[in-house]
Amino acid sequence: MKKFSIVIAGGGSTYTPGIVMMLMDNLDRFPIRSLKLYDNDGERQEIIAKALEIVMKKKTPDVEFRYTTDPEEAFTDVDFCMAHIRVGKYAMRELDEKIPMKYHVVGQETCGPGGIAYGMRSIGGMMELIDFMETYSPDCWMLNYSNPASIVAEACRVLKPHSKIINICDMPVGTKRRMSYIVGRDPKDMEVKYFGLNHFGWWTSVKAKDGTDLMPELLDYVSRNGYLTDKSVETQHMDESWQQTHKKAADLLKLDPNFLPNTYLKYYLYPDYVVEHTNPDHTRANEVIEGREKEVFGAARTIIQAGNANGGEFNIDNHASFIVDLACAIAFNTKEEMLCIVENKGAISNFDATAMVEVPCLVGNSGPEPLCQGNIPTFEKGLMEEQLAVERLVVEAWVEGSYLKLWQALTLSKTVPSAAVAKQILDDFIDVNKEYWPQLT
Repeated sequence: MKKFSIVIAGGGSTYTPGIVMMLMDNLDRFPIRSLKLYDNDGERQEIIAKALEIVMKKKTPDVEFRYTTDPEEAFTDVDFCMAHIRVGKYAMRELDEKIPMKYHVVGQETCGPGGIAYGMRSIGGMMELIDFMETYSPDCWMLNYSNPASIVAEACRVLKPHSKIINICDMPVGTKRRMSYIVGRDPKDMEVKYFGLNHFGWWTSVKAKDGTDLMPELLDYVSRNGYLTDKSVETQHMDESWQQTHKKAADLLKLDPNFLPNTYLKYYLYPDYVVEHTNPDHTRANEVIEGREKEVFGAARTIIQAGNANGGEFNIDNHASFIVDLACAIAFNTKEEMLCIVENKGAISNFDATAMVEVPCLVGNSGPEPLCQGNIPTFEKGLMEEQLAVERLVVEAWVEGSYLKLWQALTLSKTVPSAAVAKQILDDFIDVNKEYWPQLT
């Protein structure tokens, strides 16, 4: 069986150790000959990389491991680039969240003004990575799960229409896993129909492979509990703020009792509730800095100091197994059904054919093939058209350096109450993003 060479772009991320551990745990189905980490912040990456070097030497000594800040070294002779970059790191995420809160507007990483600001930073970083990949390994596939995925996907459609990049998100995977706990099934035994934009969608059908309709049980449960499940069986998204997000799905369901909602819809449909229940001085970014950031880098330093990893200080990110599923589907042409962000091309029959939508796809060595989800109702279609326009305006603003179009994007966002507030937020964002955004005129 062929062994593959991988580069993880965003090597200094707190998610990198869990993904590497997960890859090492799945070598039987996805063999690896070489694993490289790449990051433009060498100091941050080195802490993670030195610890992983110790872990891998013990766990998988036959897999070559390197880390670098040199694009040519990183991207030469690779079959897959797994990308999870955060341009501006957590310092900028904190501003993404806190600046809108000054104006009593939702401050969230990927939704509303924060997502727009993050998207403006991510586009340039992603285009640079794609250029590196295509220069040094033109046959490589990029598996991108960098946020905000919808804006990144739209930028790829516009600026890199022929590039071998698949945009995918772990949120539907995580929610499907929660559904599996509710109905007592293996997630692999569940077949779904789903439509939407990334972080903006609905499940229309959930069935077991034997044909059992699981929707009635799920709709009943979620109407009472949201997606809250037994804490002892779940490891992802367990902070209190996330628990409240899972719970709020019960209210989201009331707007259309026939479809199971994506949890991120709460930011668009209940923005007043979100603002009321968010501490403007201590947002989700602070929770991550104080939690995951300290835990992962603390574990890395412990491993480096001890010179071994006997204590299992790094955990396998089982939720990230979808990355291996995706790589296997491409490498071995498995035609596995997965939710991907792809050009619509009729998958949602009554929606813009060129929109980057999130729908079930069959994934093989030619990439994802979207499956038809039929027509969608007026309510969901209207929400999606508004959000699609926001995302397109962000990409146009980046490409054209247009202040007006970014102001229009913020004004159109369902999370922002007026053009005046949108302008205040935009001007504040421009002040802090001069290092990352193109100049707007």
